[in-house]
Amino acid sequence: MSSTQTTLTPATLEQQLLQEDALLRGHFRLSSGLHSDTYVQCARFLRRPDLAALAAKQLADMIREAGLQPDLVVGPAMGGVVIGYELARQLGVPGIFTERDEAGQMTLRRGFTVEPGQKIVIAEDVVTTGKSTNEVARVLEGMGAKVLAVASLIDRTGGDAALNFPNFALLPVTAATYAPDDCPLCRAGIPVVKPGSRPEKAFS
Repeated sequence: MSSTQTTLTPATLEQQLLQEDALLRGHFRLSSGLHSDTYVQCARFLRRPDLAALAAKQLADMIREAGLQPDLVVGPAMGGVVIGYELARQLGVPGIFTERDEAGQMTLRRGFTVEPGQKIVIAEDVVTTGKSTNEVARVLEGMGAKVLAVASLIDRTGGDAALNFPNFALLPVTAATYAPDDCPLCRAGIPVVKPGSRPEKAFS
């Protein structure tokens, strides 16, 4: 598929994600321990600078059309680093990232700072529950900044994320999840796969 087009539709993005094995359908064991019929690994999509640039341009256009003009883009590591950088480039502003410290708390490191009153867009690859987005927002707002919105490639919230700012996304994805002892995919005899990079948590 050519990536020289200027408009990225949800259908086109979904096709690109599937072609890059970034959107997988099957039977997966998530890091939470739950089972799901869908798995998203945006790093495989974002390894393609041409695809990342087109997606970020679309997000930047959505932000501008909403009348928002950030001073800074902030993405949580790791998922928000690449899309955050590219979105910042498209918006013509600096881009930085938050990361977890040794205690597991989201914070700014590496000399990154924000100034009181700065207007910020948070960049994510996927927004699933909104938890990490809200963690980043609390860090930034605690330093006096104003979070204008979150922008992501994929929205998996189903509209259930409790966010106090607009949520811009290029593609909504609905994924079914099941407890491992009540999984229809298991009952159907479909082998389960553990993808991803995060260690699996015990399910309770």
